[in-house]
Amino acid sequence: MSMNRRRFLATAAAAPAAVALPKATLASGAPTKAQPVTYRFTVGEATVTAILDGYLDAAPEIIPGFDADTVGSALAAAQQKLQPGGVRIPVNAFLIEQGETKTLVDAGTSSFLGDTMGDTGAALSAIGVTPEQIDAVVLTHMHPDHSGGLIDGSGAAVFANAQIAVDQTEFGFWHDDAIMASVPESSRGFFQIARNTVAPYADRMIMHTGETEVLPGISTLPLPGHTPGHAGYILQSGSEQVLFWGDIIHLTALQFANPQMTIAFDGDPKLTVETRLKMLDRAAADGLRVTGAHLDFPGLGKVLKTADGYAYQAAPWQYGA
Repeated sequence: MSMNRRRFLATAAAAPAAVALPKATLASGAPTKAQPVTYRFTVGEATVTAILDGYLDAAPEIIPGFDADTVGSALAAAQQKLQPGGVRIPVNAFLIEQGETKTLVDAGTSSFLGDTMGDTGAALSAIGVTPEQIDAVVLTHMHPDHSGGLIDGSGAAVFANAQIAVDQTEFGFWHDDAIMASVPESSRGFFQIARNTVAPYADRMIMHTGETEVLPGISTLPLPGHTPGHAGYILQSGSEQVLFWGDIIHLTALQFANPQMTIAFDGDPKLTVETRLKMLDRAAADGLRVTGAHLDFPGLGKVLKTADGYAYQAAPWQYGA
């Protein structure tokens, strides 16, 4: 396994403490929730609904080489600004509807990382989709902002009829008792969350490796580095396709222009950058439509090759066209 295990586990334990999670509150102090945010687009005969599960603010200390002036300028160019807690990162999930078949790409966060996330369930309800109607959930990886929404507060399965697809290496990493036992106790929570979120689905797991059609019209694409078995999914419908690339990019305004930039959540920074560069080259060369868990919502766009690196071209509707 190419993952630098020690570094991943050390940063996985440290990173949540460095993530600011501001809460919107009423005068009484009770947390408030905004209305669910979704956006629908089509891929051939399929309909995709982007869901904003919420956001987190990545503190400067989890971005190696953070320079306030450089980051501030890049955010300003994207009509954004540095938040009191750091760089704001959206957390997205996606519903794919192919006829009567409904598939989620990642399941959101639930309550694992704070009150600014966990809106996927409410968003599905708002568009008239019940948990029982979900046929499958394809996980890009098993961090809590991707698999947390698989279970409720009691640890029971949220999606009673869904199969769960995940890369075999990814599943094996989080379920390796020897690895878990070898790390500091403070790091073991990530392992336990990963295990708990898929445990109720043990009899309906789809394990995949390499590039394969995991469900009709949905193929896998290994994208290791962020985690050992991090994977993307390509939806093909007719002559159209879109790649859900998971966590290839966390910081939309920064990492296209600076693809060497990593964050503390990247388990193997070197491999993360290698995979990112390959994917950016491929997406730019092929004119591939991409979307991801942390691209600025709703995150549908293309990658352009520039003289200095890459740029992100958001779909026209993001600019009101």
